[in-house]
Amino acid sequence: MAGQSDPHLSIFSPSEVEFVAEDEIVDIVPNIRMDALNMICGDFGPFYPQIPTKVPLWLAVALKKRGKCTIRTPDWMTVDRLTQVLEAERESPREFQPLPFHYIEISKLLFDHARDDISDAYLVRSLIEDIRDVRFHKVETGLETISGRTHAVKLKNLSAMEVNIVRPFMVRTLQAFYKHDSPQMIQQADTTGSRPTPVTDRGPRRDLRRR
Repeated sequence: MAGQSDPHLSIFSPSEVEFVAEDEIVDIVPNIRMDALNMICGDFGPFYPQIPTKVPLWLAVALKKRGKCTIRTPDWMTVDRLTQVLEAERESPREFQPLPFHYIEISKLLFDHARDDISDAYLVRSLIEDIRDVRFHKVETGLETISGRTHAVKLKNLSAMEVNIVRPFMVRTLQAFYKHDSPQMIQQADTTGSRPTPVTDRGPRRDLRRR
């Protein structure tokens, strides 16, 4: 996976973050009758026409592609709810509103595969993009306040994609500050880590004799 060459910077591609988000649970309304599906990740179903049931997002998308269900839009993906979130985001420059951890990936998958199941799809997509832009601007503004005295940064309610974008920059920035402020400490730590482990003298060795 991306980023494995440097264990200190775990950077994932958007498709990899989206893959993780596919395990999120959503509601579907089947239009067929089907027995329960027994899988490693759990049992889902049985499925009955017009009776809602919960399944992972990846399974919902697979059934939707085959015309076997419709996907219910999550409660947070309504125009009213997203409008409230956007207004709150703009009014609170230092706070992030609570949203699903994978709200960016979930909305993208639903727009790609179940757009016809989303009421006011165009407006919903526009609101989500506005929310994402406002939140990214907050992140950039917050990172500009980092100084050499910063030992930790707390960003509450960030989403998976936002964390994935911020993490590498944050790590490099803090490392640069530490190297600039205390180069002797870092050099000493590097020297200590490169020294061979001393071997304890346990006295003269005895020859092993065969019996």
